Amino acid sequence: MTTYQLCLQRDFEASHFLIGGDWGAENEVHPHAYRLEWIVEGQGLDEHGYLVDLAKVEQHLEAVLAGYRGRLLNDLPEFAGINPSLEHFCRILSGQLATHLAGDGLRVHIVRLWESATAWASVRQTL
Repeated sequence: MTTYQLCLQRDFEASHFLIGGDWGAENEVHPHAYRLEWIVEGQGLDEHGYLVDLAKVEQHLEAVLAGYRGRLLNDLPEFAGINPSLEHFCRILSGQLATHLAGDGLRVHIVRLWESATAWASVRQTL
């Protein structure tokens, strides 16, 4: 059986500071130039040869990221009581992005969030 994947990438900036431990400069407010990779996976193409309607998926991605661009993550309700770590941020984004995919015939989506050229976290979710 053939499996197709489609990946979208977006760059955005947000700030945070880590809590709950002594991580030196990471405990102070600092920005990150994040890169998000959103991979959707399914086994069939539609009558036009597409896995998904790319324009709709891009619209949803932009709407989700608009809530984080230029923001201090610690101030947002979804981070209340948790460390705004790369892993938590990736999980939160994955959950928000997955809401758009129900019923599109997709089986899996993967969100990979880079906070630097050498550090990323990933969440793989079965839909």
